[in-house]
Amino acid sequence: MVRMQGDVQEDPVSDLPPGFESIHGPEAIARAVDHLAAGITARHGQRELMLVAIMDGALVFAADLLRRLPMTTRLATIRASSYRSGRHAPGTLVVDDQLPKVRGRHVLLVDDIVDTGRTLDRIRSALLDQEPASLEICVLLDKPSRRQIQVPVEWIGLEIPDRFVVGYGLDDDGRHRSLPCIAAALPAARDT
Repeated sequence: MVRMQGDVQEDPVSDLPPGFESIHGPEAIARAVDHLAAGITARHGQRELMLVAIMDGALVFAADLLRRLPMTTRLATIRASSYRSGRHAPGTLVVDDQLPKVRGRHVLLVDDIVDTGRTLDRIRSALLDQEPASLEICVLLDKPSRRQIQVPVEWIGLEIPDRFVVGYGLDDDGRHRSLPCIAAALPAARDT
């Protein structure tokens, strides 16, 4: 597993939704994506990669990562969602039945966050059933305190505390995906 090392400073972001504070600003996110792309490039060289992005949350991250990879890449998506009540409890996991064809390909499964590990574990297992040449997981955010399933994640951008987060593709009931930062719900706003 590769994690971004070093001192990550918060960047000020204005216009946050009420009840949220920025924990990783645009510059910190850009450094994390650059670091991940450099590591992936060093490992794979010019080998063609197939990025499989988990939608909708990974859309922004996958697009930025894809633009930083110099090798030939293919892009596919899988739609997965977790219907839940409240912001803290995991809900029912629903994964699109239409999986991309990955047999014989070098696959990079890209997600916005690894939380409980349930989503990544289920999708990883389904993709491995197709016998790809290799499969690695890359996430922007890791919330290790919530892990229920220890799914192997080779590439992690930033670690976050056990707080509900939005921005940079992550949402709150469809809202706040366009924030340029990762914003966390303030403790008083956590379960609203």
